[in-house]
Amino acid sequence: MRYLLDTHVLIWWITEDKRLSPSAAESIQSRKNILYWSTASSWEMSIKWALGRLKLVEPLEFLIPAELTKNQIEIMPIENEHAILAGQLPFHHKDPFDRMLIAQAQFESMGIITDDSKFKLYEADIHW
Repeated sequence: MRYLLDTHVLIWWITEDKRLSPSAAESIQSRKNILYWSTASSWEMSIKWALGRLKLVEPLEFLIPAELTKNQIEIMPIENEHAILAGQLPFHHKDPFDRMLIAQAQFESMGIITDDSKFKLYEADIHW
């Protein structure tokens, strides 16, 4: 299965946060799955870090690439089609980063690993 990780999922994974569900952790660990990280999530983390809302032990420019490599997570860039679809989604979710993840998952026909209940309001394969 192909899964796009929501931003908080990678943060919880690398910080060993207990909020990460056992099922989500198993999906991340399973080599049967292909995992993806959206560049939108890197952008979101960078903004939260700059605002002081995200505390990490290592700078993002080192942390993100190292964790993606270590966990065999592929990068999903934001394509024009993703951006257009994100703008056309119903406004159940107001967060532009989350709307982008939903659009990417829909367009690329993949599941999303997330604990965000608002994602369920969209036609998306949610895994938690």
